[in-house]
Formats: sequence, structure tokens, C-alpha cells
Amino acid sequence: MKVKYIYKYLIIAFAAIVLGACTNTEVDQKFDQTPTERLNARKTELNDLLLSSQEGWKAVYYTDSTQLGGFTHIFKFLPDGKVDMASDFSDSKHEGDAIVKRSQYEIQTGSTVSLVFTTANKIHLLSDSNNYPTAALVGKGYLGDFQFFYYGQENGEIIFRTNRNGHELRFVKATAQDWTDLAESIVINQNITGTPTSPLFRLVEINDGSSIEQFEFNYNTNARFGVATSLVPNSNKSINLALSFTPTGAVVKPAVVVKGQKLSNFVYDETTTNFVATGTGGVTATIKFTNTPPTLTDDYKLLLPGRSTLAFGYYPGDYIEDAPTNSQLFYEELDKINALLPAGQFVTSIQIYTNHSLGNFIYYTFSGRSAIFHYVDIIEDAAGKKIILKHKSWSGNTTAPAPAFLASFDSHLVDPNGIYVKKESFKMGYTNTVYTFTSSSSSFRMSVWLL
Repeated sequence: MKVKYIYKYLIIAFAAIVLGACTNTEVDQKFDQTPTERLNARKTELNDLLLSSQEGWKAVYYTDSTQLGGFTHIFKFLPDGKVDMASDFSDSKHEGDAIVKRSQYEIQTGSTVSLVFTTANKIHLLSDSNNYPTAALVGKGYLGDFQFFYYGQENGEIIFRTNRNGHELRFVKATAQDWTDLAESIVINQNITGTPTSPLFRLVEINDGSSIEQFEFNYNTNARFGVATSLVPNSNKSINLALSFTPTGAVVKPAVVVKGQKLSNFVYDETTTNFVATGTGGVTATIKFTNTPPTLTDDYKLLLPGRSTLAFGYYPGDYIEDAPTNSQLFYEELDKINALLPAGQFVTSIQIYTNHSLGNFIYYTFSGRSAIFHYVDIIEDAAGKKIILKHKSWSGNTTAPAPAFLASFDSHLVDPNGIYVKKESFKMGYTNTVYTFTSSSSSFRMSVWLL
């Protein structure tokens, strides 16, 4: 066949296809509405969806899982543009309390349809730039939104994308139990945060069924985020854990992968206070508290007998008071001393002297009363990399008991199991080196200047 006839037939066939396409009713149906009409239809669709769930909707909102955990919110949308909301959000300024608060919302149209929470409620705490959990997020807050773009529905879930960073957020139908469980989730959150008497350090233990690898877990309670760093020498392995909470434990994102198994659901064990994710074949991942610092140093050796005279000091009201390494139990014990002293008297310093001409002693000074010496012997625990401050006498009297107002505080420093000593890399106001003394039996931790 000649080439010109081939072209002729191709042109005819192409024209037939185009004509057929122009009569396709599906295409006609797609364009039988104006853009405004389509947006209004989507607006109605979203409104009907929000009102369709009898118990409302639940969302676990990870604003940025690379540095923040997830925050559970439950919404009950009402026909008059109002919404009842509760959440497990909590930080140093706003404690999660699961109390339901009513506010307003709108379904707005612009280039697309969006759900906007127009008056203040729990969701707005995540978008407050003055409310931030880490130094890296100063002026940025929790990176949250209160406007969410509607992207449809799938398997009964409503799909949104956040305004701030375009992350997907899904609303799932809530149950009556979800509203009740929120308070339990807050308790679980507090369990991983711990109390003033909880051990100060955290570990992540990975058991692959045949061996255990330990990681030091640096966890930020407010951010609900932590980084686990391997304690294996020369290893640079680390695991990021972004946590959200349930009535029974914590869910981590991304999942921890152990021997090909993805572990994300960490169940809280009330007896051990551990959070344990269990796989098969002996595979587990555990988040646990410990009184032993994950990384031990030889810094304690500076205080051993025969070394140079050293003096360390803590001064209430000075920069050292704000050292991030001071523990809550330390502050509480210090307050207890002042509360037991007569009116007008209070602690002005706590000093530790080693290899002094007078011996080794803890030196307490006060406003309104004389100083008190607690003389001690210093014993090395080489295996535990710590020292033991063993009681000798109070101000030279070997039979005198500890002053009642000092007894509780002092017991942490003369812990018979010893104290850890660490030279810190940070400074507090002055050029003096900062050292931290940590009880090996409690959550007592005091930072001091090297004088």
C-alpha cells in the first residue's frame, strides 16, 4: 500500500477516536459543574462526614516524627459549627487532663476545601510558637496546624494534609471508649516520664533472640521523642523513637526493626516499669529505667586519697542552681532542709572537700546559723567506677547523729552503694568546670562548680 494511503487511513481513524471521546458521557459528567460548584460539593461532603460519626473522630497527630512524637486528639463535631475536643497533650506549661473543651470550627473553601479550627482549643497548643519543647524549636513551637486540607476518604477514614508542611493526617472514627481511654494514655505518658524518685537514666535493650544490644536513650518528655545510641564500643548505630501513647503503652514511629520484624507497640509493665515490644522467636525491644549511668567515666579518680586538694560547691540562687543535670529529687531534698530549719535560716552552700588538710568532708553553710562539717572517708569502687563517702563524724563528734534537718539530704551523698562523678562539658555562668555527683541508689543528682 502506498504511503499516502496509509496516512489517509490513519487520519480517519484518529478522527473517529476523537469524535468517540467527545461523546463519552463520563467526561461530560466530570465537567458538568463549575469549579465553585465542585468546591461546594466537596464542602458538603466533608461536613456530612464530620457529622456522621456518633462518637466523633480521633487523630494521632505527628507534626514532625523526625523530632517530635504523636499527640492524640478526639473531636466531636456538632451541626452548629461547634466542636468538642480533648487531647493527651501535655508539657511543662499545659498538662493533659482529658477534659473536653468546646470551641468553633469552619469548613472553608479556597483553592481547595479545608477544616479550620477557628477558636482556641487543644489543637492550637501545637501551633503556638511561644510553646516549644526543644531549643531547636524556639519560635516554632510544636510545628502544629489548626487548618487541614481535605483530600478525601479511604476505608472509613478522612484524609487531610497539614497546612504547614503537607504531612498526611487521618481521622478515624472514635468510640466511646476512646474518650475514656484518653485519661489512661496521659497516665502512661507520665509513667515513661517518671517521678522525682524514678531512676534518672534510660536504656533501650534490643534482643534479637540470641544476643542483647544496649542503647543509651536520651528522651525529651515534652517532645515525646528520643534518640537511642548504641553502647557497643566504636558503634555509631542509633535509633530515633517518636512516641505516642495508648492506655496500655507507647507506639513508636518508625517501628524498631529487629531481625526483619517491625516492633512498634511497647506495652507498659507495671511491675518492672519497663515498656516492652514483643516479636517472635525471642525478639524484643525494651525501654527501661536504670540508676547506673549508661556511660561510666574515670572522673571519680580525681577525688581519691593521695590526689590534689579539691573543692566543689553548690550555691542556691546562683547560676549552678539552673544546671540541667540537677535532679528533681535534689531540689526537693534541698527544700526539705530549709523547711525544717527555724524561720530566717536557710542553706547558702553545699561544698565537698577532698584531700584537705582537715580531711575529707561535706561542708554545709547557712544564713542565720553556724556551718556544719560532715567528715567522711573516701573509698574507691573501681569495678563500679564510683566512690563511697563513708561517714566518720559530724563536726568532729564521732557519736553524734546526723542533724535532723540534714539527715535525708545527706544520706544521698553518703550512699553506701556509692556515688558517680562526672565532669560536664557545659559551663554555668562562670568559667569554672562543672561536675555532677549522682547517687547510685536513687535519683539524687547534684551539679557543682570546681572551686
